[in-house]
Amino acid sequence: MFSPGVPVAEIVLRGSIVYLSLFVLLRVVLKRQSGNVGLADLLVIVLIADAAQNAMSKDYQSITDGIVLVATIICWSYALEWAGHRFPAIQRFISPPALPLVRDGRMLRRNMRQELLTEDDLMSQLRLQGVDDLACVKLACMESDGEVSVITREPPEPEKARGAPREAAGV
Repeated sequence: MFSPGVPVAEIVLRGSIVYLSLFVLLRVVLKRQSGNVGLADLLVIVLIADAAQNAMSKDYQSITDGIVLVATIICWSYALEWAGHRFPAIQRFISPPALPLVRDGRMLRRNMRQELLTEDDLMSQLRLQGVDDLACVKLACMESDGEVSVITREPPEPEKARGAPREAAGV
């Protein structure tokens, strides 16, 4: 039960190859998605996990095999985060920079197409941020985690100090 059924080095190599391959494929193909996980996303995750299981494990039979495989995946996840922290080029690959979707009240449709984001999707994200009018948006960006951040315009100053008629004192 505790003695590895497969050589530990083979488990580490298989886990490394599958993890890095899936990471690159998902990063290149999906890039970033809207901040919530839908049914199709969940289905893809489950199917990838099932498809990758045998490639990573070679049908392991011992607890040690499973622990080594999980440890390998966690180590690669940590190593990529560490490398992204140390090297800006790697960080740009791991977490893409914010992508502007709205600038000065105008939708940037090219960027929206790049992220497969419809006008309805964008307006829904803006409403979640408390914005109901596109003209009020100075800048809206899709962040690397798929969330949409919004910077609204400053509200116009009231006419209190400039040009407002003063009441005559005692007249």
